[in-house]
Formats: sequence, C-alpha cells, structure tokens
Amino acid sequence: MQEFFIRFVLFVIIWILMIYETSSQLTLSFFMLTASLALFFFLSKRDISVYVYGILSMVIFLHGLIIHDFLYSSLLLLLITTMATFRLSNIKNLFLLIVNLLFSCSLLIPHLEYLVPVLLVWGFYAFLLIKLNKMELLRKEQKEIYEQLLAEYRHLKRMHIASEEVTKAEERTRIAREIHDSVGHRLTALIMKLEMLHIQHPNEQYIDLKQMANESLNETRQAVQTLQESETKGITAVVQLIRKLEAESQLLIQFTIKDGVLSIPLSNEHGIVLYRVIQEALTNVMRHASSKHVHISIGKSAIHTLAFSITNPMTNKEKFEFGFGLSNMIERVKEVEGQIEIYQTDEEFVIQGMMPYK
Repeated sequence: MQEFFIRFVLFVIIWILMIYETSSQLTLSFFMLTASLALFFFLSKRDISVYVYGILSMVIFLHGLIIHDFLYSSLLLLLITTMATFRLSNIKNLFLLIVNLLFSCSLLIPHLEYLVPVLLVWGFYAFLLIKLNKMELLRKEQKEIYEQLLAEYRHLKRMHIASEEVTKAEERTRIAREIHDSVGHRLTALIMKLEMLHIQHPNEQYIDLKQMANESLNETRQAVQTLQESETKGITAVVQLIRKLEAESQLLIQFTIKDGVLSIPLSNEHGIVLYRVIQEALTNVMRHASSKHVHISIGKSAIHTLAFSITNPMTNKEKFEFGFGLSNMIERVKEVEGQIEIYQTDEEFVIQGMMPYK
C-alpha cells in the first residue's frame, strides 16, 4: 500500500507540473486528470487487466497530443509502463511497452530531430523493464513454490503430531489390556485360592495374604484405568492439540467452549475423533480458503451429546466437492455413533456434528 501511495503522489505531481507549465486548456486538462486518477485507482486491484493500463495510457497520450506536450506525457507513460512491469505477464508487459513507445514517438512528431535520442532512451529503459519483469515473475513463482512447500511441511508436521498422540493412546490401551489379562486375572485367582485355603485351614496369615492380594488388585486396576486415559483428560487434551496446530498454521482461530464442556468424561476414542475432525477442517481452510479466520465451537446437550462446529468465511463461491479428507471425517464420526453435516452457504463453509458420550 505504501508503494502504491508513492506512485500515486509521483503521478499527481507530474500531472500538475504538466498542467502548470504547458497547458492552456485548464478545463480539459483537469477533466483528463480526473479521468486518469479514476483509472489509476483501479491499478491497486490484485487482478488488473492490461486494458486498464492501455486506456490510462490512451488518456495521457490524447491529452499530450491536444496540448502539444511531449516531456511530461512521456514521463507519465514511462511511469505507467514501470508499474505494469511488476504486475503483468511477459507478453502483456511487452505489448504495453510497445504501445506506450508508439504513443511517445507520436507526441514527438513536431520535433523529429529528437527522435533518435528518445528511441535510444526508450530502448535502454525497455531492456531494463523486460529484465525486471522476468525477475519479478521468477520471484513470484519462487514465492508460490515456497508457500506450497511450507503448507506441505505444516501438514506433515500436523500429521506427525496426530500420529504420535494416536500411537501413544494405542500403546497405553495395549499395555493396559495386557496387564488386565495377565496380572489382574492371576491376582483374582490367587485371592480365590487364599479364600478356599482359609475356609479349609482357618489361619490369620491367609487373611493377611488375601488383604495384600486385594490391595495389589486394586492398585493394578487403578494403573490400568490411568493407562487407558489420555495424558490430559477429555476436551482439555483436544484444546491443547488444536492450540499447537494454531501456532504452526498461523490461522486465526476463535474458540468458543461452552459451560460444562471441560468436565465431559471424553474417552480416548471420542477425543481422537474430535481432534481429527478439527484437524481436517483446519487443513481444508489452509488449502482452499482465502481467509485465515476460523471459528470452532464445542458444547454439550442434556442428552449426553458433545456438539461441535467449525466455520470459516467464504470468498470463493465455487461449489466444494467431497474429497478423501471430508469423506474420512464422516466415517470417523459414524464409527462412534455420531452425526455430522458439511455444507456451504453464500458466506461461510460449515462443518457441524455431535457425538454421544457416557
């Protein structure tokens, strides 16, 4: 924006100098100035057509032709050509360069003795502009490649984090199952055997041994329960994981966590599904949405369901298609007997659903 303002000021200064020093038709000159300023402001748009540059050059040329000005009109044409160098493709930039060169030479018809020096200046300047245009296009291409690689790196990093969490949860579940199946069953059998021995041979030592075995069994059950839980329980774990994604993806995420949600006894399975749904939604935002704003809402109902919604503003009105990520998201939610809706309105893209919890 600062660069555009500097160019605008320079553009206005050259126009004012031209009107002040060479124009004898002030009304016409100010009318042409107003028209050129209106066209100039269109140049600030992201996707600008070469025709806007061409029309602006035509206005400058016609004004210079009417008031018989060459110097200031040529400076304005050079300025417009320079601005186009950083915005247009090679062919369009070359087309505008040739058009403005012809306009400038046409203004020189009453002074043909200066034609050769002017052509030399324009030729040297055109060479520089063509080089600058190629460098700018190369820079933009490298920037796009860098952004694509960065997005892919962030995606892989998020997948790695998620895989680590899932692997940890699966490993804890496996260890807990092995402890329950081996140690738990053996302790239960030991308690029953001690009970039978005490009945057959009443002895205080059997009672003490049975009490120790019961305590060991209770401790084993507590260990199994701890292993089956996440390192941080319930929604808190999901929130922490999403905060990591927010820091890595540079998205602007607004969280709304309604009353009572943090106390929901969310299982590992449901927590992983919720996390994967939000992760895939954020991935879609980074890949397809021009806006980086995302609103995530998590709440609960009186019928023991966890409700969630992820929305982001839509500027691209193209209809979305169900890819692998969205289809996989739907399957995950259905596996935990949940429901999910994915749709697009005129203003936003919406993913919302619910999952039962105990």
